Amino acid sequence: MPLDPFLEPLLASLPPSPEEIDDFAAFRAQDQAGSEALVSQLMEPAPPVRSRQAVTIPVSQGTIDLHIFTPIAAGPHPAHIYLHGGGWIGGSINNSAIDIFCAERAAGAGCVVIAVNYRKAPENPFPTGLNDCYAALLWTVEHADELGIRPDLITIGGGSAGANLAAAVALKARNENGPALALQLLEVPALDLTFSLPSHQRLATGYGLTLATATMCARYYLGGQDPTNPYVSPLLAADLSGLPAAYIMSAEYDPVRDDGERYAERLNEAGVPATFSLQKGHIHMSSAFTKAMASARAWRNEVLTVLRRTHQQATAAG
Repeated sequence: MPLDPFLEPLLASLPPSPEEIDDFAAFRAQDQAGSEALVSQLMEPAPPVRSRQAVTIPVSQGTIDLHIFTPIAAGPHPAHIYLHGGGWIGGSINNSAIDIFCAERAAGAGCVVIAVNYRKAPENPFPTGLNDCYAALLWTVEHADELGIRPDLITIGGGSAGANLAAAVALKARNENGPALALQLLEVPALDLTFSLPSHQRLATGYGLTLATATMCARYYLGGQDPTNPYVSPLLAADLSGLPAAYIMSAEYDPVRDDGERYAERLNEAGVPATFSLQKGHIHMSSAFTKAMASARAWRNEVLTVLRRTHQQATAAG
């Protein structure tokens, strides 16, 4: 399918993608400002929820913040842990887009959503962000009663770098006999940080996210560590058996398009139910543009349908 016509002038107007960052505070501030401008123009507002709560939890050598979105209906509810994108070096749960994503899931899928403000590289390189996200999963289970959630029905998801972390958390939970997860919902995931798949080269430029920027982000995240580590590149894990079911959504015009498709193939080969859904006409970031693109609204509806179906199937089996 051709690129969605709405995206062509938008791509033409984007500033050049960075390939090096000298001042991370300035980079993050500029990224936040740019994101907020896009949200006001291109995203539908968040639906109502019963409450938004901010909490701070202890993690190894520090603390992190969580935002908790509770739906209006009475619980106990399923839980969904949401890990934001930003190339492991930026992004925040204080971003309005993340607030909208989480409220949409809470209201539309009837689950308590826990958004995790994991620590960022390069100040906190791998595995700090992953360990923060895993700590948030453990905290969620430990506080199930006060959160009004079902500890037996927890899903995890995220976008881009957040999807990478979600897949890595699922691996870590399996390897360490951690909490059971009902689903990993991975949107535009980057799952091979060696960047050795065909789409990494074929779609390297011209579609917003560039291969050069993705490579830069991975370099800062890794801090010189091995990109083939399965917690860095879940696609390269030798054994994918025993993982939670996966629903993987990749954009057609995205350098990391092949990561999602190949991961679904490998999960199925390992006996893990996995569905790959190619979002045609989209680029890496365009699922957010619900005010401007019917296909972005369809993407959102697909996410909510997948979560609702997971909840219903788990309840029926339970």
